[in-house]
Amino acid sequence: MAAFVRRNPLVLVGAAVVVAWVVVSLAAPLVTPYGPLTQRVADRLHAPSAVHLFGTDALGRDVLSRVAFGGRISLPVGLLVVIVALGVGGLIGSIAGFGPGWLDGLLMRLTEMVMAFPIIILAMTIAAALGPGLDHAMVALVAVSWPRYARVMRGLVLSVKENEYVYASRAMGGSGAHILTRVVLPNCVAPAVVMATLDLGNAILTFSGLSFLGLGSPPPAAEWGAMVAAGTQTFDQWWVSTFPGAAILSLVMAFNFIGDGVRDALDPRLRRSL
Repeated sequence: MAAFVRRNPLVLVGAAVVVAWVVVSLAAPLVTPYGPLTQRVADRLHAPSAVHLFGTDALGRDVLSRVAFGGRISLPVGLLVVIVALGVGGLIGSIAGFGPGWLDGLLMRLTEMVMAFPIIILAMTIAAALGPGLDHAMVALVAVSWPRYARVMRGLVLSVKENEYVYASRAMGGSGAHILTRVVLPNCVAPAVVMATLDLGNAILTFSGLSFLGLGSPPPAAEWGAMVAAGTQTFDQWWVSTFPGAAILSLVMAFNFIGDGVRDALDPRLRRSL
């Protein structure tokens, strides 16, 4: 473990940032001086000061409070989107890789059709068709995220099912479902976990992008992407968009650091040297 930490010091940095955001988000009602929706028109667009550490926005709302409460939206959304996308994509990819050729071809053509579109453009189209809203944005994110997991899981299953222990299990009378769930999939978990960890940051970033465009959490919710969008209307008041933007950046980088570390830890070639 000590060797792993020495080899991947950024994992600790990433983990510390994520834990800090989780604590801040959960304790937001206790540690923030104002409510996220509390408006003080007389204090609108005040620069950072001792009274408002992150300043205030155009409606006089405390930016620090809104940034802290924003984690309560972005973190659960990112986690839930990745879990659902991993489940859907993993199931489709596993069936494609282990099933008959015609089913593999059908599922992969569907996967490739979805992946042919840029993620953000397709997510915007789906979210716009469904209408603004947190649940609609999450559906859009899952719809554009599952194909990557399906393609990766299919490749893993195709590789693992050619191993001798799979043939041995089949020779012993194991059913297809038993072999897939008990023999093949356990050997495909590590790469999927690494990809899911890296995708947490991407999910948060894409969700923030949808909210920036007005397709995510509706006003007046304290959501980081929407806060950045509001700051673009007041360019002279840099703090309105800078602090929520920094929150997004910190979480995306933190999850990337953790994902890189998990990948190195689960890579057999690197693990032997730890």
